[in-house]
Amino acid sequence: MLYIDSMTRSATLPPIRVAPETKASVEAVLRDGESMTQFIENAVCREAQFRAEQNAAIARAKKALRNAEKGLGLMTAEDFLAGMAQRAKDAQQRIREAVVAKHKRAAG
Repeated sequence: MLYIDSMTRSATLPPIRVAPETKASVEAVLRDGESMTQFIENAVCREAQFRAEQNAAIARAKKALRNAEKGLGLMTAEDFLAGMAQRAKDAQQRIREAVVAKHKRAAG
């Protein structure tokens, strides 16, 4: 859980106003012993973490697009499909070998 010990807190967030229905829906899902403040703090921390991860993913995607525009790291559809076919063939072979080994153990 992202809950931070109360002794390490030194900053505050602005108070927020919500519709009574929103407050009631949050209160309805609070866990035993959990305060509204803890709930809000955890929600804010999770959302900040999610957005940071999202920003990092977007940055990686933009970098990949820039590289693609330069022709770097691209794979043709034929190469991709050939690779997938090889992976499927390898998987089928592993399955066959496992079945044979199982039958040998059962017969042995």
